[in-house]
Amino acid sequence: MKQLKRKKTYKNPGGTTNSADGNKRREKIGMKKFLSFKFFKMPSFTIRISRSVIIFFAVVVLFFVMLIYYSTSSIDKKNMTVLVDIPTGSSFIKVTEILNQAGLVKHRVFFYSLAIMKRSTRSIRAGEYEFNTSLTPGAMIDKLLRGEIKIHRVVIPEDLSLREIAELLDKEKIINKKDFFELAGDEAFLESLNIRADSIEGYLFPDTYFFDRSMSTRQIMKIMVSQFWKKVTPEMIKRAEGFGYNLHQFVTLASIIGKESGDDAEKPLIAAVFYNRLKKKIRLQSDPTAVYDLDNFNGKVLRSHLRRNSPYNTYIIRGLPPGPIANPGLTSLKAALYPAPVNYLYFVSKKDGSHFFSSSLDVHNQAAYHYRYINNKSIQ
Repeated sequence: MKQLKRKKTYKNPGGTTNSADGNKRREKIGMKKFLSFKFFKMPSFTIRISRSVIIFFAVVVLFFVMLIYYSTSSIDKKNMTVLVDIPTGSSFIKVTEILNQAGLVKHRVFFYSLAIMKRSTRSIRAGEYEFNTSLTPGAMIDKLLRGEIKIHRVVIPEDLSLREIAELLDKEKIINKKDFFELAGDEAFLESLNIRADSIEGYLFPDTYFFDRSMSTRQIMKIMVSQFWKKVTPEMIKRAEGFGYNLHQFVTLASIIGKESGDDAEKPLIAAVFYNRLKKKIRLQSDPTAVYDLDNFNGKVLRSHLRRNSPYNTYIIRGLPPGPIANPGLTSLKAALYPAPVNYLYFVSKKDGSHFFSSSLDVHNQAAYHYRYINNKSIQ
């Protein structure tokens, strides 16, 4: 029998067999270890993270889509105008609460988010705002950011007294009435406005103003006086001095002219009457001066008023009263500077807004009887 030959193998010191089968075995073992680590342990963790990231971004995208829709949709469809007042020093949370109470904030989360994106949480100006509910929340926040507070157009008619102006501004809720009257006679305040008088009466210039309710009473009064100094020029003051009157006396005379007539065309004639009487040292006898310092004057001048012992009553005193009785407009101021070249000493109301002028007392008395009595009978 033939002896079978054994195949020689070589074993290394570690006991491994250096053969093709051994190499394959080792490769399989290594691959198993690799597969078991990389694809059976890590994939579950990676998938969870990936899923969370996808969900997070989906939520963020959805939120921003909803935020864009919120910011570009009308607050509501009622088309109502809403006024809100943002007090000075209000925090953004307080502002939001005010807007919410006014029905202008439907979803606080979206409103807060939109405000933060627009960086408006610290940039909102105090004041009164007017919003229409057809506005979008985005437009409303933009309006707050721009500080587009409601502006009130206020017309101050010529020749109103201090009290009448106070009533008008108070009705518009522009001033604090108590502060207004205190400042009107405040020496330091008047001096800061370059007014050399005991009162601001006469220096609140009648004009059309645009005020907002965030302005203080002091600011309002300063604006009106600054308008006076813009309109009353140095040339006007110099011309008044040519008549022998300083600024305060000039304004005082203009205020009486303005109170006597609302007809601009008549004012130079009335000015002439007063100048002529002053030259002749005749009392001015102006009805408005007799009732100027009455607290509860009802609009009708009585004989008892003309006999009142008042420093303003030109039926009692000679010359000009101590100060203006109103705040004259430009027409009254110019009339005081340019009186008509006439010798009239008297005038009486025709009861239609105009006056009858005369140089003779007899003619004046006849006219007074005619217009005060004959006309009254014809009306009855």
